[in-house]
Amino acid sequence: MRILLAEDERALSKALVKIFEKSNYSIDAVYDGQEALDYLEGGNYDAAVLDIMMPEVDGITVLKRLREAGSDLPVLLLTAKSEVDDKVLGLDSGADYYLTKPFDAKELLAAVRAITRSGSVVDTKLRFGGLTLDRTSFELASASSGVVLSNKEFQMMEMLMTKPGSVVSVEAFMDHIWGYDTETESNVVWVYISYLRKKIASLGSDVKIKALRNAGYTLTIEK
Repeated sequence: MRILLAEDERALSKALVKIFEKSNYSIDAVYDGQEALDYLEGGNYDAAVLDIMMPEVDGITVLKRLREAGSDLPVLLLTAKSEVDDKVLGLDSGADYYLTKPFDAKELLAAVRAITRSGSVVDTKLRFGGLTLDRTSFELASASSGVVLSNKEFQMMEMLMTKPGSVVSVEAFMDHIWGYDTETESNVVWVYISYLRKKIASLGSDVKIKALRNAGYTLTIEK
C-alpha cells in the first residue's frame, strides 16, 4: 500500500516514514502543500496523510482541490489544532479522519487502516492456491510452513494476491512500491520476483509466479 505523507516538520516526517515503513507501507514524503498537489496529480496512492499547517498551500486547500477534482482518495488530516470548529472544517472539506498531535503510532496506523477499508472490513488474510498471506504479520504460509516477507516482498505479493489471476506489470510494481519519480532501475522488480519465487518454493507450494512477455507477472497453480 502506497501513501503520500505531507508534513513540513522534517523530524516528525522522518519519524512517521519509519513508522509506516516498519508496517510495510511505501511512503513518499513531501514538505509543503504544493509538492503534495504535484505528487497527488502524478502519483498512484492508496491514501494521503496531510498536515494542515503547511507552507505554500495548506492541507485543507490541498484536500479541497483533491475533492473538487473528483478524487475519492482516503485522506487523514494531521494537526496541532484540537478545537471542534477546526475538526468540523476538516471533515466538511472531505477528510476521512482527523488526528490531533501528539498522537500514538498505533493510533496513526489504526486510522490509516480505517480510512483505507472502503466502507468494508478488509480481510487480513489473502489466499491463492495453497498460499496464505497475512497482512498483519506479513507472513506468507503454506499448509506446512511459513516465512515472514520483507517490506518490498510483502507489497509485491499483496499486489499479486489481491486480484488472483490478474497480470501486474513492471510499471505497476514500480509506481506503486518505489514511486513514479524513483531513480531505481526497473530490473529491481525481477530481483524481488526471484526472491519471492525462492520463498514460495521453500514452502512446498503449488503456486508459481509466471512471467508474461511484455505484460508482467501473474500467479498460477502448477498441476
